[in-house]
Amino acid sequence: MSIEAKLSHVNQQITDLSHRHQRPDNSVRLLAVSKTKPLQALQEAYQAGQRLFGENYVQEAVDKRQALAHLEDIEWHFIGPIQSNKSRLIAQNMDWVHTIDREKIARRLNEQRPDDMPPLNVCIQVNISGEHSKSGIRLDEVPAMVRVIQSLKQLRLRGLMAIPAPQESEQAQKEVYAPLHQTFLELAATDSMIDTLSIGMSGDLSAAIASGSTMVRVGTAIFGARDYATA
Repeated sequence: MSIEAKLSHVNQQITDLSHRHQRPDNSVRLLAVSKTKPLQALQEAYQAGQRLFGENYVQEAVDKRQALAHLEDIEWHFIGPIQSNKSRLIAQNMDWVHTIDREKIARRLNEQRPDDMPPLNVCIQVNISGEHSKSGIRLDEVPAMVRVIQSLKQLRLRGLMAIPAPQESEQAQKEVYAPLHQTFLELAATDSMIDTLSIGMSGDLSAAIASGSTMVRVGTAIFGARDYATA
């Protein structure tokens, strides 16, 4: 199956789930996770209408952005962990960052974002499952991080992101997402720029869309299995 056909299938799945869960049409955007994928695969997705691409590795993301600079309407999202020594590259090259979980990183990105670029769209990463192996702050730490980011002129807070632990059922997935969704709604009620709940991957699309996701992250279902040897 071609990338175009796979992309069409994923988009139809999102539409069907949105209808099932009584979400408005086009209220859930698809972020194509393109880490480790060759430029040709991204170009095929672009030709099929995809515009949002998510990358986990900084240098790979920068190289791809530069190689595809002629495609001006691509929106580049960084969705990997942020190392302090790579923050400048992220600030100078990405349109979005989903993985803010430290004040230090937020301040570095703000300082390193060029003045002639629009503010960097950012999401706060929340560790909603309490996993020690996962990045993200606790839900009760979100208000303090919100205040920090809102004070930084070169960052634009857009919402929250999470990667929960696997659950045994869709109902269990919804229960994990519920507190995050409630926090998101409370934040969105206080700031009109907060409009993004970045949750949901291939294994929990239905639960995420039912739980208010506005952006789902899908990679393998579009591009096939990842080749980490090339990362």
